[in-house]
Amino acid sequence: MTRKFLFVLGSARPEGNSETLARRAAEQLPAGVEQRWLRLADHPLPDFEDRRHDGTRPRARPRPAGDAEALLLDATLDATDLVIVSPLYWYSLSATTKRYLDYWDAWLEVPEVDFKNTMQGRTLWGVTALAHSEEEVADPLIGTLNHVAAFFPLRFGGVLLGNGSRPGNVLDDTDALARAKTFFAQEPPLARYPYDS
Repeated sequence: MTRKFLFVLGSARPEGNSETLARRAAEQLPAGVEQRWLRLADHPLPDFEDRRHDGTRPRARPRPAGDAEALLLDATLDATDLVIVSPLYWYSLSATTKRYLDYWDAWLEVPEVDFKNTMQGRTLWGVTALAHSEEEVADPLIGTLNHVAAFFPLRFGGVLLGNGSRPGNVLDDTDALARAKTFFAQEPPLARYPYDS
């Protein structure tokens, strides 16, 4: 299958450090690899509504059409590699990024999509910038993405971490820029929950 990368941009500001670092990593992809960049702020989703245990409505959902949800679902299904690009906000994902992932739960309930089986074997990656020099503060974000990947299971390429608070600061993080050059070159394993042996 030809690789198609979807970069899901979850920052509250355009051209922030996480996006800058992701674009540096994407520059290293081979010329024939398709890239699509979607800014979640440009395609806002309404608050997620969990219907799984609501006895007044059917659990199954219709396939969305003609709106931001439909665009994001189709882009997600079309990608072989999904890159979550979110700054570290309060030690986890941004709210728009988390909402996008919450909609994955809704898409599990769309019968004709067969979201779980369709997604299996694809690869999930993360890119984030943080203001701390201590990278372990990003562990909650990394854990969230790993566990999302383990559910399906997807392959998990890990999270490319960079340091920067003000826009452009990440370009001073020479270690992150060096890691960006080979980040997408690895062969990621299937994600596993920590309790899996």
